[in-house]
Amino acid sequence: MNDKKLWLIISAVSGFTAVSIGAFGAHGLRETLTPQMLEVYKTGVLYQLIHSVVLLALTLNTVIKAKLPSIFFLLGIMLFSFSLYIYSTSGIRLFAMITPIGGFCFLIGWLLIIYETIRLKP
Repeated sequence: MNDKKLWLIISAVSGFTAVSIGAFGAHGLRETLTPQMLEVYKTGVLYQLIHSVVLLALTLNTVIKAKLPSIFFLLGIMLFSFSLYIYSTSGIRLFAMITPIGGFCFLIGWLLIIYETIRLKP
């Protein structure tokens, strides 16, 4: 399987998972979680959805080298969003401490896009 096909699958699975997890939160967790924890959960969904679309855009782009930014966005989704899902549903604070690492991965991904764009030759 080539890289482009793999990243298309990864971005689609991530988008599918985000929509599924979001629907579960909206319909299955509304009565279970506190309003504050539901907001934490929704934040995870929002960031996963946004960065799933970014992964898709990076995969389809033909302008910049996108593998490294894509890796950081995928790490960000796993560490940021999934730590928020686990924390909001379990209350285990250890997972909340992982979240900033995922946020940092998102930031690195965005910086790498800037870097790769600046490196482009006219």
